[in-house]
Amino acid sequence: MDNAGYTQITRQSGLLRELQAIANNIANISTSGFRREGIVFSEYVRRLDRQEDTLSMAAANAHQTYLTQGGLTMTGGALDLAIEGEGFFTIETPQGQAYTRAGHFTPNAAGELVTVDGLRLLDSGGAPVFVPADAGPVAVSRDGTISAGGQPLAQLGLVVPDDPSELRRSTGVLHEINGETRPVAEPVILQGFLEDSNVNPITEMARMIEVQRAYEAGQKFLDREDERIRNVVSTLGR
Repeated sequence: MDNAGYTQITRQSGLLRELQAIANNIANISTSGFRREGIVFSEYVRRLDRQEDTLSMAAANAHQTYLTQGGLTMTGGALDLAIEGEGFFTIETPQGQAYTRAGHFTPNAAGELVTVDGLRLLDSGGAPVFVPADAGPVAVSRDGTISAGGQPLAQLGLVVPDDPSELRRSTGVLHEINGETRPVAEPVILQGFLEDSNVNPITEMARMIEVQRAYEAGQKFLDREDERIRNVVSTLGR
């Protein structure tokens, strides 16, 4: 296959990954705290073997997580927490700390606040958040102070990555940060609310149609290239 074919195959691979990302976005339109993802395409120049010429190629080499605010839905749940503005809750997983915007928590048998998957919510100091069963009504202030019966129990801290490009989805609504994090100076946490997914279905459907058309056009090009090469081989073989 010639250079044009290799270039198109690289592009097709990236478009396929973009389609997969869009499909996952659409599937999570109703998932609380979900962050939309996309594929970042970059162009690089490759030197050809035994030649001074170079070839410009486009490659999909990174995922981008979009941090735009999702809508807020009132639930009235005492342990439903929504972040307004920047920041992520810190969650303890078997692989280490993870980060999420999904704020539906419940107490486990030990009284620790956990996610729907049973993973523990951590406070600003990295310790599990413990709420005694007999503590009474739980209140969460806008700055993340958790109290019960007028007594403070824990202080939630929100964090953000120093470099947003270091944020990677690990699974579902959980993310990992490969670089350094910093605390949010003025966190805003709303009790009795959950943040909606930040996926816009109209935008995603329009993007899916656009990428599908680009992929189909690329496939037609590859089919023509394949036919051309077959004809050349057939002609030379006579």
